[in-house]
Amino acid sequence: MIALLKYLRGYVRIKVWGFSPERFMNLCSNKNILLWDIKKEGEVYYMCISLKGFWGLRPIARKTGTRVAVLERCGLPFFIPRLLARKIFVLGFAAAVFFWFWTSLYVWDISLMGNYTITEDIFIDFLKQQGIHVGMSKKDVDIGELEKEIRRQFDIITWTSARMEGTKLKIEIKENTNLQTAPDEDEKYPYGSNLTADTGGTIVSMIVRSGVPQVQTGQEIAQGDLLVSGRVPVLNEDATVRKYQYVRADADIYVRHTIPVRETLPFYYVDQVYTGREKKKYYILSGEKEYTLSFSEITYPYYDIVSDSRDIELLKGLTLPFSFGTFTYREYLNVEKEYSLQEAEALLGEKYSEILATLEQKGVQIIEKNVKIDTESNGWILQGELTVEEKTGLEETIVPEETGSEDE
Repeated sequence: MIALLKYLRGYVRIKVWGFSPERFMNLCSNKNILLWDIKKEGEVYYMCISLKGFWGLRPIARKTGTRVAVLERCGLPFFIPRLLARKIFVLGFAAAVFFWFWTSLYVWDISLMGNYTITEDIFIDFLKQQGIHVGMSKKDVDIGELEKEIRRQFDIITWTSARMEGTKLKIEIKENTNLQTAPDEDEKYPYGSNLTADTGGTIVSMIVRSGVPQVQTGQEIAQGDLLVSGRVPVLNEDATVRKYQYVRADADIYVRHTIPVRETLPFYYVDQVYTGREKKKYYILSGEKEYTLSFSEITYPYYDIVSDSRDIELLKGLTLPFSFGTFTYREYLNVEKEYSLQEAEALLGEKYSEILATLEQKGVQIIEKNVKIDTESNGWILQGELTVEEKTGLEETIVPEETGSEDE
């Protein structure tokens, strides 16, 4: 606080030398003239003094036989005259302040958070229909009405919050992920259903909860075979079929079968070897328009591009309608290389692990593995078969034609 007051009132840094500098400082103290930051170099003293005190130094210097020289002028009283002398700087500073104030009245960025099902493109199109877009005046944004319209337009949104932070419009939403309900099963299967095999093999276990089983444990089945029928016969007293009732077949049927595995890898591959040479181009993005600040051509035969951009933000929350970025062009050469045995085993092993992980995610139990890595004319090959057990049974509706005369 004291340093700020000294700056506002102004002070000078002086050099004192001569017959009796020590007496000079004592007389200044007696006359309540403040001296600070005093340093001595040989017979010369350096110190700071306020403007008011400086104007009273002449009689003290004459009385003590010392000389005083001004080394530096500091503070606001010296800064303002120098500033006013530079008219272009003052005008530029005033224009910058005006531009800063003018841009703060508009929306220059819109951010959406919390969306999973609704894409940003769909939401931006919705905002444009509501008249909300980048570059509009902040006073034209009705936050309350916007929140209501979002909830009316999107049934999946259960909560929304919109607010202005500087020149950025932030919209947060929460989606109801439980809106999707299963279809009415009675309507889906009005005449009951059958279970057919979607996977062939040998039945190892079978539990039927509803329907008439058409197969048994240990039996070989093929894809498409009828496993459980939804047509349940109702018998007379003499064991003849009086009619059929139709139900939804329900059972847990597991089959054992083999799955072929085959993955290939060529002997040679093309690797990108970077040369270390690169070029940069700077650009400015305004809305959807891009302006490149460099016109030099890229002469590299092969290269990739790394883009880096950032918004221009004067202060936190005050984003300007421009973004600045760079394109980095990195040169590389296509070099043909050959896989070693260790590299081939590692890459084919990764593919094999992905196959096993996919099967486990589907609930398939792996009983036996018979897979090996070998070579063929074109490259490496991983082949063999897996013995697995998995659940089978595809529910299919019974068509109305099947219920014609049998219900009578």
